[in-house]
Amino acid sequence: MGIIAPSLLAADFTEIGKAVRRVEESGADWIHLDVMDGCFVPEITFGSQMISAVRGITSLPLDVHLMTVNPASRLDSFLQAGTDRFTFHIEAEVHAHHLLNTIRKSGMKAGISIVPSTPISAIEEVLDIADQVLVMTVNPGWGGQHLISSTLKKVRELWNLRESGLGDYLICMDGGFSTETAPDVWEAGADVAVMGTAFFGSHNCAELLKKCRPAVN
Repeated sequence: MGIIAPSLLAADFTEIGKAVRRVEESGADWIHLDVMDGCFVPEITFGSQMISAVRGITSLPLDVHLMTVNPASRLDSFLQAGTDRFTFHIEAEVHAHHLLNTIRKSGMKAGISIVPSTPISAIEEVLDIADQVLVMTVNPGWGGQHLISSTLKKVRELWNLRESGLGDYLICMDGGFSTETAPDVWEAGADVAVMGTAFFGSHNCAELLKKCRPAVN
């Protein structure tokens, strides 16, 4: 599908409004928001108040990625803030099946994510109720990392499972997406690519996205 979701993690936090406008003007599809709690990952970013502020200035889908412990406890606040897509980590939630169903009943799209060391088998039992699966292609918690090429095997595995009829989820990747890695990402079967450092480090984001879109045969 070639959806590109710039991550505000790589933006200047003192100028979030400008960053959102930059995403809109580039022609990007979603806005990705990385919520970190300092426990699941070392860093702390922002919470539902930031989501609410961003929701107030854009109509783009807000794709919220919780890198937090106890993600279920945060569901209501992020729903009220205007989240469209709510993704949590299998490594942080024992009752993933229940939480995915709860997210969907709330009206948000339900996503589940895995870190580079977690196999697809850890989430296979819930793929049929997930709206999206996010494969971390770098170790979560820090921006500007290089894509771990072996993680693209998981993207291919998810594509094959979906083709076999196990679910109807979007396949997302997060980490190290750039003009150099884009061909491999799309070839592996990804539908959605999160883009942080490369996007906000570009002087011409619209042109950058054109170069990063899947090739049309």
